[in-house]
Amino acid sequence: MTLSGVEAWRTLVVLPTFNERENLVPLVDSVREHFPAAAVLIVDDNSPDGTGQIADRLASERDELYVLHRAGKLGLGTAYVEAFKWALARDFDVVLEMDVDFSHGPHYLPQLVGALDDADLVIGSRYVAGGGTENWSPVRQFISQGGNWVARIGLGIHTHDATSGYRAFRRSTLERLQLNELSLRGYGFQIEVVYQVERLGLKIREVPITFVERAAGRSKMSKAIVLEAVVHIMRRRLRRTFNRRRTQTDVPAPVSDKA
Repeated sequence: MTLSGVEAWRTLVVLPTFNERENLVPLVDSVREHFPAAAVLIVDDNSPDGTGQIADRLASERDELYVLHRAGKLGLGTAYVEAFKWALARDFDVVLEMDVDFSHGPHYLPQLVGALDDADLVIGSRYVAGGGTENWSPVRQFISQGGNWVARIGLGIHTHDATSGYRAFRRSTLERLQLNELSLRGYGFQIEVVYQVERLGLKIREVPITFVERAAGRSKMSKAIVLEAVVHIMRRRLRRTFNRRRTQTDVPAPVSDKA
């Protein structure tokens, strides 16, 4: 993709929602303030609190704002996969993913997109120099850092913040992902994406951000999401080990040239 600066890129910001009525309008306003050229796609999982209806109203009032309604709470991974397919079908050059609860500051959007000049995937990272978290409990810190540690040990990932959900993708990167592997509900989805991108030999850049704990609404983090990520990493590790051993077994023995 050869483009002459951020202004030339057709960019889409994806906002997955479930019960985010308090955050959606101010977040969309802030995205438009900091990156007015970006289109916005809201993917709502049939929120009982009426978030989907608010999204429809915004779409009727504003240009380049779209809504995908889903039948129920189907999970973060499938929401992003549907959004990726939607964006690719409409020829977007760059796709960003971010939370709707202001944990991911919209003021970072231009930095993330700009960093794609020499990268295939850019991650808003809490765990590189200059990054951090705000208002997190020790338990939340442990879960987040533990998830990254397990990903590094279990999968050999080099990215410091493989669980971050604040990301910018080149179109060419999305086209190479195995989307059928991206059905995880929580931050295991983010780990799987990093794993695939690293295995493809593509370049990942980490831009430091400060992650701020949500002020309104409820966190979607749960024990089930943590367990899903750990189980996925274990399965990936076992699959890699099995494939490596099978490859070694299939290598034919050298033929001796002795009579």
